Parts: sequence; structure tokens; C-alpha cells
Amino acid sequence: MFTIDQKFPEFNLEFYNPINGETPKMGSADFKGKIHVLFFYPADFTFVCPTELADMARRQEEFKTAGAEVIVVSTDTVFTHKAWIETEALLKDFKFMMAADHNGKLSKELGIYDEASGVAQRAAFIVDGEGVLRGVDITSDNIGRSAGEVLRKVKALKFVTENKGKACPASWDEGAKTLTPSIKMVGKVKEALDG
Repeated sequence: MFTIDQKFPEFNLEFYNPINGETPKMGSADFKGKIHVLFFYPADFTFVCPTELADMARRQEEFKTAGAEVIVVSTDTVFTHKAWIETEALLKDFKFMMAADHNGKLSKELGIYDEASGVAQRAAFIVDGEGVLRGVDITSDNIGRSAGEVLRKVKALKFVTENKGKACPASWDEGAKTLTPSIKMVGKVKEALDG
């Protein structure tokens, strides 16, 4: 299982790179020093999954600007990833690295592996540059996620990492008011946000 604000489990997986067609083996060490999002989805050649990946792809430049690497992960093989990218029109411009957790090892370690179906649940893990888990979102299979919300959390993580002692309130996005928690603010959060 995983624990927020603790080290994310080490991983080493085979990847499909849709940009150059290569299949490198990569792991935690390759993402050291970078915020990275492991975006698990149940399976290639399904229904909700391509809509989610297309939504993530539309925000690719924004993730890059926020300094985040996005890795999409399923229990499919790199061969299935390649065939799906080449077949599904929604994924025509998809450029994120696609990890193959084919034996389900990482999914099982994280507690998101569905034994009955043999696939990972819809889960997004946001990991900071030090390899510490900072955010998790797990959703039921028939409920698609929002790339905008994942991106918002990445931006908030970047902000609080770069601005020690600051906190981001609910639905915070770039340019909005932040908080500097202190004993003086107790019972006066509204005033801090209005001021």
C-alpha cells in the first residue's frame, strides 16, 4: 500500500514511447528531481480510458510547463499500447510515455490491482522530485477523471514546494490567494483570503 507524504514504492517497468516507437525500461531513478504523475487506467482498447488519455494529452504542454512528467500505466503490454495508439483516433496525438505493469506487480504493491479482472483501478499518484507521494486520486471504473484537476494538484504541489510555509486552499489555481498558516489565522481564514 501507499502512504501520503512517504516515499513512493520503487518501480522499474517497460515503457512504450509513442513518439519514437522505442520500448525502454525505466524506473523511479529516471524521474528523480521531477514531479511525476503515474496515471493508472484499467486497460487499452476500452471505453472510458481513451477519453481520459485524450484529456491528459490536451493538457500536455501545461503539465510540461508545471515541470511534471506524466506516465500512463496499465497492466497491458507495450505491444498492446502500440497497437492501441495506432488504432484509436482519440489518441492520434498522444505523446506521454506508456508503462506496462503487465504482471500487475506495481499495481498490487499499491493496492489498486483488481484480482477479479486482472487490471489496475483508475488511480493517479502525484510524486514529488524527492520520490515522496503527495497526492492520490482513485475512482470507480465507470467514472472518468479530469486532467484539469490532476494538473491543478500538480501546480499546487509545485507552488508549495517552491514557497515553503505556504498552503493552497480548496480549488486553488495559479494566481489565486494562498495561505500562510499560523496561530494568528485560527478562526480568521476568510479574512486571510479576503485581505
